[in-house]
Amino acid sequence: MRRTAVWMVALLLVLGATPLWAQNDQEIGKATTAAEAWLALVDAGNYTESWNTAAAYFKGAVSRDQWKQSLTAVRKPLGDTISRKLSGATYTTSLPGAPDGEYVVLQFEASFQNKKSAVETVNPMKDKDGAWRVSGYYIK
Repeated sequence: MRRTAVWMVALLLVLGATPLWAQNDQEIGKATTAAEAWLALVDAGNYTESWNTAAAYFKGAVSRDQWKQSLTAVRKPLGDTISRKLSGATYTTSLPGAPDGEYVVLQFEASFQNKKSAVETVNPMKDKDGAWRVSGYYIK
């Protein structure tokens, strides 16, 4: 029985079955790419487009005008982005206050023109069409 289990695992590896941890790493990579593209919109001050490209869940939680007003009040005073470095990434299927789904919690160490040290948390989620889109953004 034990020998059969070992052979099954070996066979799966040879046939190209991707272990769960590797699948999660692939999803984290896709989510990170989507988040970085979205952050570029925010960095450029294109707040409306950042809302347009956000997850459906995000759009249902905050209107375009509310989003634009919030970022204008909170993000714009920070000034230009000087640097941003990914410091953590976690794949999960649930977040507090959000529906079950596929999420990645990304944390970036960031520096802005008017704030030397900040932590940006970006939460991409896999939307119904399978694309990763941002569903949450927080700055500390």
